[in-house]
Amino acid sequence: MAFEITNEMLVGSLMPVIVYWVYGGLYTILGYSCNNYRLHPKEDEDEKNFASKKTVIKGVLGQQFRQFIATNLLYMITRGNDAEASSGQSTSFFVIARQFIVAMFVFDTYQYFLHRYLHQNKFLYKHLHSKHHRLVVSYPFGAIYSHPIEGLLFDIIGGTMAIYISGMSPLTSAFFSSFCNMKSVDDHCGLMLPWNPFHIFFTNNTAYHDLHHQLYGGKYNFSQPFFSIWDKILGTYMPYSLEKREEGGFKLRPLKEFKN
Repeated sequence: MAFEITNEMLVGSLMPVIVYWVYGGLYTILGYSCNNYRLHPKEDEDEKNFASKKTVIKGVLGQQFRQFIATNLLYMITRGNDAEASSGQSTSFFVIARQFIVAMFVFDTYQYFLHRYLHQNKFLYKHLHSKHHRLVVSYPFGAIYSHPIEGLLFDIIGGTMAIYISGMSPLTSAFFSSFCNMKSVDDHCGLMLPWNPFHIFFTNNTAYHDLHHQLYGGKYNFSQPFFSIWDKILGTYMPYSLEKREEGGFKLRPLKEFKN
């Protein structure tokens, strides 16, 4: 069988990239006019982080290039099977909804245990995961900034596993990957907007993940990107409250004593 990149493959691999930058750009613009909903003052993005925005952009583009290659390789390898399955596979709303739910649960489960282990293993945290935590004050387009090996483990392997187990077609997987990117950008946007639909349907939201990025939150709120079920079952859930700051925006406050 000849390997070739088709239009369907290009759409499937490029759509999540475009969605990431468009959605992240929207939040970046909103960040300048929504100070009353910020979790951190705008200037903290430069003053409290340990990676410049130029470095972050380069890192994210590199990660997306690797995802593009991996996605198209996956499509080429599984293309024959997909073609055979698609002829008899229902594409009804209920089938796609079921695939999304299965993929979300698989992705969440995989990411929770991997994420927690990367914090518990001091060697892996120092050499891999600490790169993502250079962003103490996260912002939209820094959502997938990470070490290349971590990006492979989290997004490429984890996403592929979720898509494969759920039985998604390439087109459905493109929408799922785009949805994951939107949720990841949302979790790192630093804005608690009252009309945000992600905050209505998911308790694992911007504030939930922002707490994890703080210096006191590294042993809590590992769940990502959708549910908080594993944190609550396994005792790593940190509840919090949001208090209004006098200068505008919110202050995140943990509601129980945290471990050193």
